[in-house]
Amino acid sequence: MTVYTQGPAAGGQPTSLVILLHGYGSNGEDLIGLTPYWTQDLPNTVFVSPDAPNPCEMGFGFQWFSLQSWAPLSLLAGAEAATQWLNGFIDDQMKKYNLPASKVALVGFSQGTMMSLYVAPRRAEKLAGVVGYSGGLIGGEGLIGQSSISRPPIYLAHGEMDTVVPVGAFFHAKETLKQAGFDVSGHTTQGMGHSIDEQGIHEGGAFLKKCFAD
Repeated sequence: MTVYTQGPAAGGQPTSLVILLHGYGSNGEDLIGLTPYWTQDLPNTVFVSPDAPNPCEMGFGFQWFSLQSWAPLSLLAGAEAATQWLNGFIDDQMKKYNLPASKVALVGFSQGTMMSLYVAPRRAEKLAGVVGYSGGLIGGEGLIGQSSISRPPIYLAHGEMDTVVPVGAFFHAKETLKQAGFDVSGHTTQGMGHSIDEQGIHEGGAFLKKCFAD
């Protein structure tokens, strides 16, 4: 498995860690491309972007889980199966950089967002925050009324013309997470498809800076 790493831009020991989780059929190199936009706000942050653990069934790139079926139970089983690997990776990176959960954030795109939103609330120690682009919430109803989950702040962004993960997923995630007691912010972008825009990058960086300052 390849892990792409950038930073800290200021050099020396990082004081915070951002783990980037790519989308279905992509790889870790894809999202590490966000880091130049964020180094000014986060000069002491190390950015780490792993390839997902499974080769993608489409024949190129990697996947966190199969998307042959979009049935809710199938997505839930897929996310659950990938959780142990991702939790292990997060733990290893925290150990490697000697950082607590309060200085670790997840950033996801598409299927990487689904994994971020599934794993973060179910970790014992609260992470600094989650940024989710163009994704969705899997098994979210299971978070409502739960006292045993952790509730990091969450920023979501989505294109209103997304034909891969329709924008309805944004509103479902936002509403369900708020019902479950999460602090959720974010926006949708008119005319945008399955992508990340400048506003999303700018606001995502500002959100992460605030998460690490708190």
